[in-house]
Amino acid sequence: MALLLDVRNLHICFGKAEAVRGISLQLNEGEVLGLVGESGSGKSATALAIMGLLGPAAQVSGQMMWRGRATGDQKIPATAPVHVASSAQAESREVDLLQQPFDTLRKLRGLDIAMIFQEPMTALNPVMSIGRQVAECAQAHAPSFTGRDAKRRALAALEAVAIPDAERRYSDYPHQFSGGQRQRILIAMALINRPRLLIADEPTTALDVTVQAQILALLADLQREHGLAMLFISHDLAVVGQVADRVAVMRAGQIVESGLVRQVLTQPQHEYTRSLLAAVPTLRTDRNRPLALIV
Repeated sequence: MALLLDVRNLHICFGKAEAVRGISLQLNEGEVLGLVGESGSGKSATALAIMGLLGPAAQVSGQMMWRGRATGDQKIPATAPVHVASSAQAESREVDLLQQPFDTLRKLRGLDIAMIFQEPMTALNPVMSIGRQVAECAQAHAPSFTGRDAKRRALAALEAVAIPDAERRYSDYPHQFSGGQRQRILIAMALINRPRLLIADEPTTALDVTVQAQILALLADLQREHGLAMLFISHDLAVVGQVADRVAVMRAGQIVESGLVRQVLTQPQHEYTRSLLAAVPTLRTDRNRPLALIV
């Protein structure tokens, strides 16, 4: 597998507070990397830095070498199926995302790199129909699309993530959908332009276990079917164990352990990783004993 993203010695500071302290990670094409750690460990800050969404309050240094297609070169035919790779993806070059101007990053976001945010109800616009929001993602990177072209692609994207009766519900608003359906809508928005990399930031945190399993299965199916690389961020090692090929464990802004997911989860080398695993309840957990403390 070819290397797609190479993060080198990434530092993120907010004033005097260092949220991420010199981490490095690599992600190959078609691979799923799980980024695990407790709240405040720097996972989401890392994801937002990759997307270029941290804002002026953050001081970011290091390198983020992106080996995707030449930014802004892709032309999306209105008739192209959703998620099918285009020939433009064959032409690629290496760029440092941290050195790119705002306009370049704006073209890159949603086209080559897309993100699913934690809470769908706050990520979606409450006064815009979900159909318009999904269609807008297509039109943002293909200004030549007519309204009919964009609607056709939006409906195809909604059907791909199993929104029932997508055409009838195209004009409905976010509050008219369940939490799991809103998460599916965010996935449709993220995948409509056939990105190379999908960042999923705690995509199942606000969902009950049944819907969580459905969303994880959907992401796994889409990832395998379309060869997506995915950075899957979670605090739940059990969830990451279901979807990831490799895992990196973060604590206090640093990666303390990384490796193949089976190896890390069955033979953890760092005391923090062992504490995280010991804190996960199972059906065999003695309910009269407290869960392990995170050290």
